[in-house]
Amino acid sequence: MGTTEIEFYWRPGCPFCLMLQAELDASSLPVRAFNIWEDPDAAARVRSVADGNETVPTVFVGSRALVNPTMAELTELVRAEAPHLLERD
Repeated sequence: MGTTEIEFYWRPGCPFCLMLQAELDASSLPVRAFNIWEDPDAAARVRSVADGNETVPTVFVGSRALVNPTMAELTELVRAEAPHLLERD
């Protein structure tokens, strides 16, 4: 299966992060959160896909990333890259 969870990169005070986090919390998707202000490696990973910026929220599903996605965009990526995550109870 490969991918076992969505990686969610965020920072305190980010309203877009809070909105996406609430939608993720309401879903059955497995999520691992990374605070980019506390984790330099997480900040570097975000910069690697956000044109050198620390734009959050950023999510990874496997090796694919979305910067500031909607829940619909994230769900579509999961459907394409890790549909087994949608089948969880």
